[in-house]
Amino acid sequence: MAAYEIERYLNVRSAYGASFGPDGDELSFLMDTTGTPQVWTLTGPREWPEQRTFADERVTFASWSPERRELMFGMDEGGNERAQLFRLDAETGTIENVTAMPDAKHRWGGWSHDGERFAFTSNRRDEAVFDVYVQDRDETGDEAELVYEGDGWLSLSGWSPDDSRLLVSQAYSNFDQDLYVLDLESEEPTLEHLTPHEGDVRYQSASWAPDGEGIYLVTDQGDTDTLDLAYLDLETGGLESVVADEWNVDGIALDDETGRFVYSQNVEGYTELTVGEFDSDEPTEFEEFPEPDLPGGVSGGVSFDDDAERFALSTTGDTVNTNVFVVDIEAGEAERWTSAPTAGIPRETFDESELVHIESFDGLEIPGFLTLPDGKREAEAGSDDGAPVIVDIHGGPESQRRPSFSSVKQYFLDRGYGYFEPNVRGSAGYGADYAALDDVEKRMDSVADIEACVEWLQDHPAVDPDRIVAKGGSYGGFMVLASLTEYPELWAAGIDIVGIANFVTFLENTGDWRRELREAEYGSLAEDREFLEEISPINNVEQIEAPLFVLHGENDPRVPVGEAEQIADEAGEQGVPVRKLIFDDEGHGFSKLENRIEAYSEIADFLDEHV
Repeated sequence: MAAYEIERYLNVRSAYGASFGPDGDELSFLMDTTGTPQVWTLTGPREWPEQRTFADERVTFASWSPERRELMFGMDEGGNERAQLFRLDAETGTIENVTAMPDAKHRWGGWSHDGERFAFTSNRRDEAVFDVYVQDRDETGDEAELVYEGDGWLSLSGWSPDDSRLLVSQAYSNFDQDLYVLDLESEEPTLEHLTPHEGDVRYQSASWAPDGEGIYLVTDQGDTDTLDLAYLDLETGGLESVVADEWNVDGIALDDETGRFVYSQNVEGYTELTVGEFDSDEPTEFEEFPEPDLPGGVSGGVSFDDDAERFALSTTGDTVNTNVFVVDIEAGEAERWTSAPTAGIPRETFDESELVHIESFDGLEIPGFLTLPDGKREAEAGSDDGAPVIVDIHGGPESQRRPSFSSVKQYFLDRGYGYFEPNVRGSAGYGADYAALDDVEKRMDSVADIEACVEWLQDHPAVDPDRIVAKGGSYGGFMVLASLTEYPELWAAGIDIVGIANFVTFLENTGDWRRELREAEYGSLAEDREFLEEISPINNVEQIEAPLFVLHGENDPRVPVGEAEQIADEAGEQGVPVRKLIFDDEGHGFSKLENRIEAYSEIADFLDEHV
């Protein structure tokens, strides 16, 4: 029996999303103390923080003005992802909805350097596309100026150092983007194309150089499989390599006044940080500062203070819940600023994962993280007390499971379950070639990777081969359902959270703004409909043998709730033991504490019954 109930584990808090105030003496961050992430601030390390927002809905980001004691933050309603932007006056505590268009989605684009304006993209005009808007800090609603009409998925990467231009990104898929500059001072603003290319090329994490004459970015342009750090000269259009390695440069955070930066590399799921300052005369050269010593192994979300002497970021790990640290750039010294608690659960009781590699059907090595509960790590071959194991499959599919803290995982480890988190082909973090190995007609090869992982687990001396569970969310939910239909003999149970059951109905009903991006990965309704029907679990539901639990949010704009309804109904008609749980105030996942408690309590009860 577990030492602590699920309520305790789900009350382990996270602090992240840091932003320094205009004078560098105040830090905002998001923390889920109230059950949903809200904005908090503090003025020194480990001080008692002040709560700034008090909504029942989740806050998705918060960003200080560079000149005033005011913050902009984003929040949607019931998980519908139609985020609105709100301005918080830190002096008076007043909050104003500055977009006030609840039917539209708003994507933050940053403050101007003088703090007088902010930019964002939104699908107000046409639900399927995003336009660029600029708005004065004290304007609201339709007072925003539409400065450019888009024709696809546009997002913003920030204002130029002189606030005359915006850096614009257009995404065609997760592995193909373009960059543009939008001149706000021209009579009719148009996009200047910076990255003409053929085929799929990523241009991501773009930031202005301090002189405004170039762009730093990560890209896989040229003869590289991974993301490299590069410098793009705006006058010549030339792209020069800054850092090239066998591992992805995840992204770069750059202070465009000093040229100081932090970039991160993803080394088999673990973060390696490089801190430095670019040479003002040679933009590809830089001075490197000491690497900060941070706990956990996974870090991100950098924010510089006002003079770039320090930066804040969040860090996490298998046994380290997420907290915000502040790093002295030149010294490399890191100090924890937030005190997100562990709900009274001793940190030493958390279990750490092991990185393993498993050979799949075609010889490809599949990386994954295996965590075993106490008492099972030293099990010997032939022992009869192996642990049940939950195989937790990530979504995306262009995502990656990394060794970050999970209260749900630690709860099930405490209950005696092992936990295995594979990064099957198609996952991000291992290069473009690896990520493309599951595209369209190769989709089911990634499901075959799951079979190889389970067969490896069955041979593991610490594992009970007859008690292996498939669990996953979103695309991971599809992987669960596909694994149950393709390899029914492997599973003791399946848990499908906001998963895709039918690719045809999913693509027909997902948000208009997402359809084109998703078709680039899965295949199009026009050209690949027959194949999409063939691989959809709903059309192979008669193969399912294991008990199935289906969970979903009523307001999900990404994978509509109909996906859950149809697979639960069809599997039940086949005689499969099915449990279904739909939350009417959630979207693509569960953000509210009471809903998460209910969901995982019922999952634990379901597994107790069937596993």
